[in-house]
Amino acid sequence: MSKYKFVLNLLRNDYAIKDLYHNKYSVFMVQRNIHSSRERNIRVHESCMFAAKPIISQKPDWNKAVSEAEKIVGYPTSFLSLRWLLSDEIANVALHLRKLVGSNHPLLKTAKSLIYNGRNNMQAWGLIVLLISKAAGHLNVDDMEEDKAAGVLHSQRALAEVTEMIRTSHLIHKGLVNIAPGIYTETTELHDMTFGNKIALLSGDYLLSNSCTELANLRNQDLVELMSTVVKDLTEAEFIGRRDNQNNPLPCIPPPNRKGYAVKEWTLRNVLSAGTLLGKSCKGTLKLAGHNDDIQEQGYEFGKHLALAWQAYLDLGLFINKESAMSFNLCSAPIMFHIEHDPSILTEIDKGLESVDNVDYAKVYNIVSQGPGIELTKQLQKKHSQKATEVLSIFQESDARTALYNIIAAMGDF
Repeated sequence: MSKYKFVLNLLRNDYAIKDLYHNKYSVFMVQRNIHSSRERNIRVHESCMFAAKPIISQKPDWNKAVSEAEKIVGYPTSFLSLRWLLSDEIANVALHLRKLVGSNHPLLKTAKSLIYNGRNNMQAWGLIVLLISKAAGHLNVDDMEEDKAAGVLHSQRALAEVTEMIRTSHLIHKGLVNIAPGIYTETTELHDMTFGNKIALLSGDYLLSNSCTELANLRNQDLVELMSTVVKDLTEAEFIGRRDNQNNPLPCIPPPNRKGYAVKEWTLRNVLSAGTLLGKSCKGTLKLAGHNDDIQEQGYEFGKHLALAWQAYLDLGLFINKESAMSFNLCSAPIMFHIEHDPSILTEIDKGLESVDNVDYAKVYNIVSQGPGIELTKQLQKKHSQKATEVLSIFQESDARTALYNIIAAMGDF
């Protein structure tokens, strides 16, 4: 039996999708070529104007926006690189992961979210980096460095892969369980948690170390320094605010003057845990392309606001989808806004000081659903989407820029 069999079974659907993309890619390119230049300009203009005049006749479709964007950069990138997934180390990790099936270790939930290639995760960050790379173009770069088919540099493609590896390793490391003495009385459960921690630690470290190696191979000291601050911010994000015994985040106690509390606290947490990585990756890819400091800063602002808009969208989904029985992040935007409006909800939330499992999530859901938090989160999401859209206007019209507009538009589908 092949040692890759388990991984291949997990990725069977992804291969099918990949084949479908390749089969359709040539047809897509032919269709693009037969359109006149005037028709292409009209389509780009209509896509770029969505923020000012939404298209009512057809809702933006997330899957379509992502699949079209993947065609533009050459191949599906919203899934972690298959080259790393099919390495000997990850194949062995996947085989050992089967031993955790049936246990309650959070690594299984993390693995499921990584394999599920949908709109509910952020594994399309590499795709975003490549799209902004192509939208901006490159200056004074050796032709040998360019991937002619995709219109991006090989170094930019490597940085996109580094971005996804850093993000994935961080998510895996967050799945470690704090095994306090006496918390797991049954030997079997203690063994499962200990074994799961070993797998999470080793696989997360493997991805992070490989991202460092890939980054060093780019031989750009400024880029290495830039991305090292990303890892620092991701680590700092795990120590912001109150936490339960398993390091799950809890809202901070608001000051007497609560005005601006929600936006300040929510932005701080999510810039460190998400905005910095995508923002500095976008900045770094423009640095590789030879753009000046002003354009690089615009790239950072785009990535940061896109990550915040995406997080606000995910926070909204927890409440709009009416899944009140499930647990959710107690520091999500709707809850933070409700605390600013009425801090009495902290009475229920503070039951999770020892463990967030002690919180009555259905009760919190019902309270927040009746307050202003959901509507204020919608406004927050639109604000960051608009700021990301404004940055895109500095780039010339292109398929890549249109794809980014469409992705932002699809996030507004509440």
